[in-house]
Amino acid sequence: MAESSRTKQETQVKPDRTVSQRSARLPRDERRAQLLNAALEVFVANGFHGAAMDEIAETAHVSKPVLYQHFPSKRDLYMALLDSHLATLTDLMLTALNSTSDNKERVQAVMRAYYRFIASDDQAHRLVFESDLINDPDVSSRLETFNRTFADAVAKVIAEDTKLPHLEAQLLGRGLAGMAQVSARYWLETDGNLDIDVASDLIYRLAWRGISRFPKES
Repeated sequence: MAESSRTKQETQVKPDRTVSQRSARLPRDERRAQLLNAALEVFVANGFHGAAMDEIAETAHVSKPVLYQHFPSKRDLYMALLDSHLATLTDLMLTALNSTSDNKERVQAVMRAYYRFIASDDQAHRLVFESDLINDPDVSSRLETFNRTFADAVAKVIAEDTKLPHLEAQLLGRGLAGMAQVSARYWLETDGNLDIDVASDLIYRLAWRGISRFPKES
């Protein structure tokens, strides 16, 4: 009888222990990072419209109520991811531009930083630039802010080196930023058949040879 009672108690305790392990509380920042990583995986695999909160919760190994505690909607999740990755990419670009006072080396550093961002996390790049939500006003506004910040920083370098008027330098900055984005996205499709440093240096040399031909004096 005692043995039967002990066995029954053990049976009751074990499920509680399992539930406790599954629902282990994490600090808010760690839980948020866990949910964002799961959301990134699901968004990249299925697109925004094809992603479901059920799948994101399952991928993160949490219940839906836990997911909704941190992100009230799928859109909130996407926007948080977008803001995070654009902030990271903006910081990388500006750090590269400020890494040297030599403008030729600055352009090279920017290209390498952009390519390495994609190489280290191509999922983040796909979410930012290839999302099926890209025409959403809030999304396009965030992308425009990033593109403007990037292009304006490059334009400042170009204006210093060429003495071109601000508006003309901005146009070239937009062109160089677009060159980095389009070429890097194509490089992704080569699946490693083209070395990353070779690829980024090719585009840097193309860009710099064009920029350096502009006169120093107007």
